[in-house]
Amino acid sequence: MRIAQIAPLYESVPPRLYGGTERVVSYLTEELVRLGHEVTLFASGDSETAAELVAACPRALWRTADCRETLPHHVRLMELVFRDVSRFDILHFHCDYLHFPLLRRRPCRSVTTLHGPVHRADLGPLLEEYPEVPLVSISDNQRQPIPQANWQATVHHGLPRNLFTYRRHTGDYLALLGRMSPEKGVDRAIEIARRAKMKLRIAAKVYPEERAYFQDHIEPLLRQSREFVEYIGEVGGRDKDEFLGNARALLFPIDWAEPFGLVMIEALACGAPVIAWRNGSVPEVIADGVTGYIVDSIDEAVRAVGQVGSLDRCVCRRVFEERFDAARMAREYVEVYRRLVVERNASGRVGSGKARVTKGVPVA
Repeated sequence: MRIAQIAPLYESVPPRLYGGTERVVSYLTEELVRLGHEVTLFASGDSETAAELVAACPRALWRTADCRETLPHHVRLMELVFRDVSRFDILHFHCDYLHFPLLRRRPCRSVTTLHGPVHRADLGPLLEEYPEVPLVSISDNQRQPIPQANWQATVHHGLPRNLFTYRRHTGDYLALLGRMSPEKGVDRAIEIARRAKMKLRIAAKVYPEERAYFQDHIEPLLRQSREFVEYIGEVGGRDKDEFLGNARALLFPIDWAEPFGLVMIEALACGAPVIAWRNGSVPEVIADGVTGYIVDSIDEAVRAVGQVGSLDRCVCRRVFEERFDAARMAREYVEVYRRLVVERNASGRVGSGKARVTKGVPVA
């Protein structure tokens, strides 16, 4: 198939350090190329891919010092994509909904993966206005605010099997990896480590809009908890592999409905179990008592820290390989592509059927 992958321009594909959506686009793109498809990747010019790269900007926008507005670059991205849609069998968008009006005016086969939260008040009227746009969710939970939308499938994220190193033996610390934002529960993680009397290492990116929260709320906690907590900043590549692989467990104390949570399967790929709050996609990704513990309070999380050593790290890795590798993700997307290529409803619109394929059955 001739497939276009359209990525956001905030980070390169793949990102050098922190970045979720662009990382998933990279894994999917490379796997599709490996499967023999003709893939064109629309992304920032510093991206690295085996596909044909169409650069919508020279460098990732969040890594460009003189970038003040990101919207103009994404408007140009749409122009590059829609200049000639006939060269593709299907267009796969990962950049929210900027393209919706263009899809109506330049009919073509497309699918849009929504990578962020689906807020009914914001997205409800938009998805009602564009019911013909086929959508993919990254967890079943993500759909719940607008279940009647044109969902074609739920496709959980996947990672290349050789990306992370399975480590059978555990280290002596808990890990937290993500953004330094209130909904990520960094304060919860620090309290868990303090009460469990176990070292916590935090690898987190601080975006400019989160700087005040970090300085006002997290830095005082770090100073008060120096005995147990170490903040190491942003990590990527081999450093992230070692950071997750050597951890006793990953803490995922989120205070919001996380649409997926890529770091959970990164930890499982290393063999590290996950202690996570019962929010968002967590029950779809983590099998309670098998690949980690799902908790509802700090008390439960502290108890889970004491029990996590009894979980089999080999099972964590095996579950990752069975449920969350990139080859599975690519196969499921190809199934969606092929269905949309041949499917039309009575009005001639493409992809107006409701969701038929859902994943996300927790491992028993």
